[in-house]
Amino acid sequence: MASSSTPIRYRAPELLAPAGTLDAFLAALDAGADAVYTGAGAFNARAAADDLTCEELAWACEVAHGMGARVYVTMNIFVRDDELGECVALARRVLDAGADALIVADLGLCRRLRREVPDVEIHLSTQAGVHAAAGAVLASEQLGASRVTCGRELTVDEIGAMAATGVEIEAFCHGAICICYAGACSFSARRRGRSANRGDCTQPCRVPYQLVDGEGRRVDARDGDLLLCPCDYLSAGHLDELVRSGVGALKIEGRMKNPDYVYNVVSCYREALDAAVARVNAGESGANATAATDAAGGDAGSDAAGATEKTVRRLARSFNRGFTDGYLTGRTRANLMSWERSCNQGVRVGRVIDRRHEEVLVAFEDAVDAGDTLEVRFIPGPNTAKDAPKRWPMVPAPVDAAAGDSVWVRCKRKVEVGAQVNLVRSERLIDAARERVAALRAAGQDPASGRDDAAGHRAAERSLSKNQGASIRGEAGDAACDAAAVRAVCIVDDPQTASDLLDGCYPDALLSWRPQGLDVVPAVFEHRLLEADADAWTRLLPALGVVLDEVSREGDARRQRDLCRRAAFVVCRNLTQVAYAREAGCAFEVASPVTAANGETVRELFRLGARCVWLPEEMGEERIEEISRTFSGGVRLAVWAHGEARLMVCEHCALTVEGPCTETCLVCPRRLAPRLLVERDGSRLPVAVDALGRTRIFDETLLDLAHAVPRVISAGVTELVYDLTKLRSRVELCAKEG
Repeated sequence: MASSSTPIRYRAPELLAPAGTLDAFLAALDAGADAVYTGAGAFNARAAADDLTCEELAWACEVAHGMGARVYVTMNIFVRDDELGECVALARRVLDAGADALIVADLGLCRRLRREVPDVEIHLSTQAGVHAAAGAVLASEQLGASRVTCGRELTVDEIGAMAATGVEIEAFCHGAICICYAGACSFSARRRGRSANRGDCTQPCRVPYQLVDGEGRRVDARDGDLLLCPCDYLSAGHLDELVRSGVGALKIEGRMKNPDYVYNVVSCYREALDAAVARVNAGESGANATAATDAAGGDAGSDAAGATEKTVRRLARSFNRGFTDGYLTGRTRANLMSWERSCNQGVRVGRVIDRRHEEVLVAFEDAVDAGDTLEVRFIPGPNTAKDAPKRWPMVPAPVDAAAGDSVWVRCKRKVEVGAQVNLVRSERLIDAARERVAALRAAGQDPASGRDDAAGHRAAERSLSKNQGASIRGEAGDAACDAAAVRAVCIVDDPQTASDLLDGCYPDALLSWRPQGLDVVPAVFEHRLLEADADAWTRLLPALGVVLDEVSREGDARRQRDLCRRAAFVVCRNLTQVAYAREAGCAFEVASPVTAANGETVRELFRLGARCVWLPEEMGEERIEEISRTFSGGVRLAVWAHGEARLMVCEHCALTVEGPCTETCLVCPRRLAPRLLVERDGSRLPVAVDALGRTRIFDETLLDLAHAVPRVISAGVTELVYDLTKLRSRVELCAKEG
């Protein structure tokens, strides 16, 4: 650490580690985590995790607190009305067990917790979808969140802009990436029957696809067919910048990972983060940064780049799909993706230099231990024998080997000289984690016996700067409104159709879908306003509704604020946009990914000023009727009655699989031509990329609630949404087989 004479300007962000089991929890503590987050058996976004029992949690909290660390429990799914009481009861149990805070996504649950557990510390989950400063302030002042977890997609500068508000910001620093913005994915729910927003994702982003054009011809030109599979998040090379950004916590993803993964990754980031803080503060004071790095535990004489390279190689000894810093740098092109494999890629440790019957000679570039699992990454070439296996063989290292050693390794499969050899399982890491966990378990009768003074010092520092959030303004009462006649919001994608609707000229399709007598209100998707004919929309905006994008980042702020001032009304799909609408004093409605899964969330959104709440597209008819009857027409509720079913929205442009990006999104010929993802079963999913390069993926089947419209209106729904955009006509040829 910096010397006592060096003024400390930048404090170390909290290093937050994952734990899906008690052993992983203890491994995180021993490796130097400042805090650990875990589930407690229900209502969290990892339904398949083992989680901790309340008894284990109480013991783990005692150990953690004795080591100066905090404990957070995840309750980060969108919950149903009949689950809210059980959620609150679970919250009380885990807080009684010693948990310091709850990580919550559902606004209705936030509301109930504030009312029934008034002293609870709430951290707003990344699932709630806050991507910019205004949303963080709203979450603090209106929802009572003392910390906000931002999206993985943000750059370092965007993270810094959020932190500059004074709201404590938590950002991811390592681990798996979902290609879709958190909280905005309906892929698993609509096509697999299991909702990611309920913690039961089937990971459709990790399976093969083809990309085809309007004639059904393949256009993906990359090796590999995992077209939606990103690499793992890596911030090791950006820790100095993140420290300067003022971020309050750096979060490692991985509640499904083994204890050895947690132990290795936390250890690496503990050392690298301490060195980064020392470097940054030494640089601020004019002191020698290298000396500061050495004092913090870095290698003598090594610079930051060299230290980062060593850290990355250590990190790669644990499960990874390759690494990317594309989001942090704002360069989300091909370097973001792992098109070839979704499984562990390990780290390169050597190459094959000779072979003989059922053996290969490996020249090692890095040390391995006897029993380590090696993968021979043999790519079949044009001269490869036809009987050569397509799978890469995994074989054990027969002996300890140092860098520079050449060792014969038994390998029954045929591979060729020059093949890369990766380490994919480290016995040393597994043994080290097992030993450290056993030691902590043995010391568990006296939690203070393992106290780490540095960890305690870091916890004390955080307590001085912790933002507890502003007081909540106003009482969250039922925001009742007069339910006027049912109306139809019709979303169109060309100015002429919008003008026709304003003049009372309705297309035949709409006349056949909507019940007779409904008032028609035209609207347009925000991203449609960015196309080449944008000027034609200008005169219409004061009479139109604008359905804002699912995403609201700092770069979107000026445009979205302007739309809040100019449009007849806006539909907010992000908490940041709710803040903009409140600021502008405009009429606004709210739709998912701000997910109203229960009546409490509806009440909270009306308290914030919404005039209508659109129920989630993935909500079933029975739930729509149930939640509508809760209000008996006392508030305005909307449902999607007909149109495209959106599955994902991604910051990454899916069309980069066709070749290098030209950086000319507005006129990109790929973007303006039909594109579809083809699943293994032949299903064809329309793909649309907007002028900002964001990808939206749609279901093959239209969303159609026409048969249930009379029932949902009777239950209390007051608004029907009809998506009349022409995406379907642009890709109808592709819906045919072949």
